Amino acid sequence: MKDFGKKWQQLSLLMLMTVGSAQATTLLNSSYDVSRELFSALNPLFIQQWDQAHPGDPLTIRQSHGGSSKQALAILQGMRADVVTYNQVTDVQILHDKGNLIPTDWQQRLPDNSSPFYSTMAFLVRKGDPKQIHSWADLARPGVKLIFPNPKTSGNGRYTWLAAWGAASQANGNNTARTEAYMTQLLKNLLVSDTGGRGATTSFAERGLGDVLISFESEVNTIRQQYPDDQFEVIVPKTNILAEFPVTWVDKNVAEDGNAAAAKAYLQFLYSPQAQKVLTGFYYRVNNPDLMAQQGARFPKVSLFRVEDQFGSWAEAMQTQFASGGEYDKLQAAGHK
Repeated sequence: MKDFGKKWQQLSLLMLMTVGSAQATTLLNSSYDVSRELFSALNPLFIQQWDQAHPGDPLTIRQSHGGSSKQALAILQGMRADVVTYNQVTDVQILHDKGNLIPTDWQQRLPDNSSPFYSTMAFLVRKGDPKQIHSWADLARPGVKLIFPNPKTSGNGRYTWLAAWGAASQANGNNTARTEAYMTQLLKNLLVSDTGGRGATTSFAERGLGDVLISFESEVNTIRQQYPDDQFEVIVPKTNILAEFPVTWVDKNVAEDGNAAAAKAYLQFLYSPQAQKVLTGFYYRVNNPDLMAQQGARFPKVSLFRVEDQFGSWAEAMQTQFASGGEYDKLQAAGHK
């Protein structure tokens, strides 16, 4: 009889554990390569809010990081991400175009075209700026060694390419031949082209390669803080690109996983004053005029152009610049002749 009672207690405990685990909610956030520290700061804040509002339904958030295009491809190949927080519209759009995982109107479901924060491109140079880098034009000077990720695999790299092209085009009166000559020299100066932004950071900051790292303004300022002994300097060119960071929940996955409410609340949280303050602390820009005014010293004034303004649309930019045989391939081949 005692054995039966003991076994019943063990079975009851197992049943309680099973029920408890069934009530728990888990989200997988698929994100771009250099967002690890950002979401390490944001996730605990949202988890605390969720757990207080949903007692008995504890939340776990898992992260997957890499080049944004590779992350999107992984989802199309079966990675069950519940939300995506990327750095380029096309890497979200492909989830609709190639997988029918999200609806056509995904950008209308959250404010600011579903982009709770944005950034632009910046240069990280070594102490004293020995190569005297001040603008995009300086990057094409002979002897300047550049580090930036591969535009074929990285949204970070694509923004770098498009920012450089757009700035050069504006400077030379939209003369295509002169812009192509500039971009060819830029590629000649490219020392390392990693698959993602974090790999580029490692090449520059840890391996000591190159004179200039080109990355998001948020990333280069994070590096400067992480490597205080190296005394890197940050330069934000005055003519620059608007880099939006689109987010969405993955409808098909959250419907099957039963966590749509948590996924939607998580992304809505990114627009909250609490989250927006964290974002500016990581040198991301936000569409909150009051907060940006308070943080004005962190963000140099720049003239931002949109991809759509310079290239017609993201779809056109992807086709003309990065498709097989596009400008990137053509000028890279020209630079190796």
